Amino acid sequence: MGDMANLFGTGRFAQPSGQSSDQEEAADEAQEAADDAAEEVRLRLAVDGGDVEAMSVLGALLLRRGDFDGAESHLRAATAAGDRAAANNLGVLLHQRGYADEAAGWWRIAAVAGSAAAAHALGRHFRERGDEPAAEYWLCQSAEQGHVLGAYALADLLEHRGDDTGSERWMRAAAERGHREAAYRLARTLDRRAGRRDGGDDVAAALAADEAEQWYRQAAARGHRRGALHLGTILEKRGELKEAGRWYLTSAKDGEARAACALGFLLRDAGDTESAAVWWLRAAQDGDGNAANALGALHAERGETQTAERWYRAAMDAGDDNGAYNLGLLCAEQGRTTQAEQWYRRAAYAGHREASNALAILLLRAGDETGAEPWFSKAAEAGSVDAAFNLGILHAGRSEERAALRWYERAAAAGHTEAALQVGMARLRGGDEREAERFLRCAAGGGSAEAAYRLATVLDARRPPAPAHELGEPAQEKSECEEWYERAASQGHRRAQVRVGMLAAARGDVVEAARWYREAAEAGSRNGAFNLGLLLAREGSEPEAVVWWRRAADAGHGRAALRLALVFARRGELAEGQRWADLAVSLGPAEVGERAARLRDALRQELSA
Repeated sequence: MGDMANLFGTGRFAQPSGQSSDQEEAADEAQEAADDAAEEVRLRLAVDGGDVEAMSVLGALLLRRGDFDGAESHLRAATAAGDRAAANNLGVLLHQRGYADEAAGWWRIAAVAGSAAAAHALGRHFRERGDEPAAEYWLCQSAEQGHVLGAYALADLLEHRGDDTGSERWMRAAAERGHREAAYRLARTLDRRAGRRDGGDDVAAALAADEAEQWYRQAAARGHRRGALHLGTILEKRGELKEAGRWYLTSAKDGEARAACALGFLLRDAGDTESAAVWWLRAAQDGDGNAANALGALHAERGETQTAERWYRAAMDAGDDNGAYNLGLLCAEQGRTTQAEQWYRRAAYAGHREASNALAILLLRAGDETGAEPWFSKAAEAGSVDAAFNLGILHAGRSEERAALRWYERAAAAGHTEAALQVGMARLRGGDEREAERFLRCAAGGGSAEAAYRLATVLDARRPPAPAHELGEPAQEKSECEEWYERAASQGHRRAQVRVGMLAAARGDVVEAARWYREAAEAGSRNGAFNLGLLLAREGSEPEAVVWWRRAADAGHGRAALRLALVFARRGELAEGQRWADLAVSLGPAEVGERAARLRDALRQELSA
């Protein structure tokens, strides 16, 4: 027996899609009730006569009415007589009552008997249970029999799994059979494909865009509000404003806030601001931030600042950054600069371009150059220190060294620490050591660890060689360069830490040297690890020295690898010594490589003897 009595293929009641007036709806409902009563009388007479199909249809009718007890007896009787539609609807009834497993049993019976609707319901059941292979099997059975909901559900499952090809095939099949959500989702897929095309696939992109529009139109014609919205957007971009407005109106009436907002802008552009305000109000009340901004601007133009502010705040609460920017404009116009800065800054931090410019201008007018964010060149032109520094970075990234230096110098003259460091480094590269020192002192005094280190290296290169000292001798007074090294080292600068350790060792301060070497080594400095190993070895702690040399050698320090080779050779571990000698040869530098090669060859001869 066929599926002519299957009223519940989806497991959900059908929803009316008409748009009649209240009186027409009441009349329709009364007529439908009368028709149902007459149909029920006819069916009951047929059931009394043993008509199986009537049992199935009557059961479906009672199920639709919510009379589960009355429906169940008729559906079970029809199912026992072999009616597959009754088996499917019995599954629906049991599912409604919460007996999902028993429902699945009846759906299976109906599906095996050839019911596409039951196969769809069974596939949905298994997907809800997380059994995707079983779900795919039954949904495929349903889809291949032409069941539109089965095709859509299968497409959705395949899309979730990442099978784009299979998903598109079944989504297209569902769309072609009238499924509006499938038509919309197929259009979205084609739309994204058109947007991903590069210049070499312009024809394919155009074809995908054209087909996407067709499916948006199909979805919209079937009452899909987002489909109507997207179709309106396409038409508006193409300049077909009248038709775009019709689809926006259709979508807006169905409750799509974005369509109501877009319709408002179309009406405003046509000069009908009053009608635009009506649709913006509707959209804003549904949480559309763009519509709230439009209302705020409309009231601001009318001088209704309190109402405008309320709508700007509503836009901001809806997540629209324009709300904060517009609040800043409103406050600035009223002379409320503190509040204006607050709102400009909020929008600027969110990436709002106009708000970034407005914030820079507002801060510069207030004399707060340091606080001005380096968003645009206008801020730097007006005197923003941070903007000037960032423009320097921008030009340096483009290899425009002259322009970069000009902006760095401008920021450094206003006391920008990092800018002063960059100027100092540029002066060093140019050979102007005295000028470099001046800028490095400014940057180091401002807290730059790198500047302190660079300044120390400049001063270090000038001082005369200090007399040699043995470890353990009384320490000498620290020089200025060592003080700068220590300042950089205390800020975590690893090379400065190593250098401070070396200077401490040269003074004979073993404890201080070990402290700085260890701090640098633990922070990842291979030179620190190597020097700490030397210090420990001289103090008789060779096993611990080996640990640090290993760390240094593993990080690419050739001298540490050579030290390890010598240690293991001395211990008689020739193979291990040869391994470290090989590494030292590969790491270098040249003099280390030569020594390591001689040691390696000697160890190789010893091993082969």
